[in-house]
Amino acid sequence: MKFIVDAQLPISISELLNSKGFDSKHTLELTDKNSTSDKQIIEISRQENRVVVTKDNDFLESYLIKHQPEKLIVVRTGNIKNNELLTIFANNIGYLVEALGKNSLIEIHKTKIIVHE
Repeated sequence: MKFIVDAQLPISISELLNSKGFDSKHTLELTDKNSTSDKQIIEISRQENRVVVTKDNDFLESYLIKHQPEKLIVVRTGNIKNNELLTIFANNIGYLVEALGKNSLIEIHKTKIIVHE
């Protein structure tokens, strides 16, 4: 599975995904770095079949209105420490990947994960 991690999230999320054997890019690795537009991120996700991982509600609105990006993980943890966020991802990566096999929208909260069918 491939991922693209948006600018509001730390690059360590992308590094974690890569360390678990997935193909992940962070916006910092793109030509325009964290200035990469949402439109560009959606296009990269479409061209490279990547799941967008973001905190940005604009992606959720785009998903709900246009079904773009095709697969989306929205982080809704509020302001938490990066190591707490990494722990949430590390503890749930198997579940997230399994859920993305059948579903296209997942919300990650501090204490729960919501999979939308």
